[in-house]
This record gives sequence, C-alpha cells and structure tokens, in this order.
Amino acid sequence: MLKILRARLHQGHRTSRFPDDEPVLPSRFRGRPELDFSRCADGCRACVDSCPTQALSVDPEHLALDMGRCLFCTDCVDACPDGALTFSRDFRLASRARGGLVVRSPSTAGGSGGSAGGSSDRELRLGEELRRLFGRSLKLRQVSAGGCNGCESDVNVLGTVVFDLGRFGIQFVASPRHADGLLITGPVTANMQEALRKTYEAVPEPRIVIAVGACAISGGPYIDHDQVHNGADSTVPVDLYVPGCPPHPFTILEALIGLLGRTERTSRA
Repeated sequence: MLKILRARLHQGHRTSRFPDDEPVLPSRFRGRPELDFSRCADGCRACVDSCPTQALSVDPEHLALDMGRCLFCTDCVDACPDGALTFSRDFRLASRARGGLVVRSPSTAGGSGGSAGGSSDRELRLGEELRRLFGRSLKLRQVSAGGCNGCESDVNVLGTVVFDLGRFGIQFVASPRHADGLLITGPVTANMQEALRKTYEAVPEPRIVIAVGACAISGGPYIDHDQVHNGADSTVPVDLYVPGCPPHPFTILEALIGLLGRTERTSRA
C-alpha cells in the first residue's frame, strides 16, 4: 500500500486543465490550415494537383481548402513552391455546418475573404432546449462505420485520466437505446450503412449525431469508392463535424464540450 501511495504522489496530477489552460500539443501537430493566395503564382496548381482527396481548389481570387476532405498529410505544403499553405497550431477545427469546414484565403480583390468556420467566429452550441436536456449529462453510442481504428483510438483515449471526458458529464454507452446520440467514425461502408441507420433509429428522440474524422465527414481517402457512402450524412443527419485524420483528442474534446456550451469554465484552485 505504501508503494502505491508513493507512486501516486510521484505521478502527480495527470488530468489536463483544459479548457482552463491551453493544451500542450506535440511538436509535429498540424492544426487549422492557413492560406495566402497572394503568394500563389499565376496559373499554379501544384498544391491542388498533389492533394489525394481533392480537398484544395483555386479560382482567380481565392485558394480554398476543405478540412472535411483534408488528411492533414502536408503533400500540398511540400508541393507548393511559394509557401502559400501552412498548418497552424490551432486545434479548434470543428463546425456545426459542413460548409464551415472550408477555409479560404483572403480575397486578392479587396473583399472580406477570410476563413469560413474560423475559430474566432464559430458557434458550436446546441439550441437552448437541447443544451437543457444534454448539457449536464450526454450519453453517446460510438459507431465505427468501417473505420481504420485511427479515429476510434483517439475517441477511446478521451476516457483516460489525461482527458477524463466524464468530468464534463459525457460518457459512451453500450446500447443506442441508452444514448442521447451517436458519434460516428469511418466512411460508412456498404456493409455498415444499414447497421448505422438502424442504430440511429434506436436512439430515442431528441438525438444528435457527431461525425469524427475525414472518413466520417467525406469518405476520407476512400472518397467516391464504390463500396463507401462518403460519410455519415449520406445516411443520417449530422449535427457536428470534427475534421482530421485522425483528429487530435483535444480537437474532439473541444468540439464535444463546445456543443454543450461548456468551453468557458472557472479555473480550479
């Protein structure tokens, strides 16, 4: 017993203080893309042509990147000869609307341009009635609809002592009949579509759906394959999109507590 207590004291407090404090992210972390169209040479499509999921597009005034398709692989950064693309350290990537995942460079014509769904102007919170129902206790059924286990692993790690998802009143349950909503990973394969639909129908109303990862949002690297359905919203309505391949656990955590309006908390003593 003394050895156990000594080891516990040596380990100290392991739970992250997020959202009171900014999280410590690994040096190789890739966050919200930043685009500078003014650096693009006329007619250059090197970044667009390099993208394995067609996440990038370019027109005469903008460079745009769809985070719902992006694998955060940096092939575009390596291909760009002018440094027009970088990945920031901003881990706040989620959006309530699918279109909110599209990041655009500022307009070269003097328009407002900017980033759709930028971290400064997002609104993740559910409506008042749903927050009243789920704000203090949210039960989710996780469905892997053909995932590779990358997103599933980063969802599972939220239950560890570092992230401690339960302190926000959020838990994963074994049955959809005990759940308030679904958290979906994977591109929704042909074999999983009906299972996903039945799982969704088994969740009592009102219910919410969260799509986590590029596969669950757009099909990811499997987009337009004849055995996948290009994401969760092909089958069920989605209330929150969390991009990444896979998303960092802090990206998922920020999205979940943001959905409940819990991102601002009083610092613990």
